[in-house]
Amino acid sequence: MLRTCMIADYLRPYAQWRINRPDPCDDGRNARAAIGLIDAAAYVTGLDDSERVIVRMAIAGCFTLGRFNPGAEGEKVIRFWHYDDASGGPADLLRTLADCAERGLRTPVPRPREAQSTLARPSASG
Repeated sequence: MLRTCMIADYLRPYAQWRINRPDPCDDGRNARAAIGLIDAAAYVTGLDDSERVIVRMAIAGCFTLGRFNPGAEGEKVIRFWHYDDASGGPADLLRTLADCAERGLRTPVPRPREAQSTLARPSASG
């Protein structure tokens, strides 16, 4: 499956989630967010997998097991895309997701502590 299709497939359910959250007091924020995500899904399907932003996400590990995973920070960006602020277009969303994924690569992975068990150590008399 094309990576661009994986991204679009990831965005569409979030758009549907926003559509299903009508709130008369939200001043149209859910509708605006849904439209922004639908627009981004349509935009990304028109891109080639060799586009720089798609390659950046691939290098950052966003495409594993045949699906797109933007990481926790990227998912939060998607959930709130255009909810409070409608600035930025689909290309901005993709660049932001690539930035988030690259930051995730730079996060140091904690190393497990060395085993404390004395049973695993050779004895001094040995």
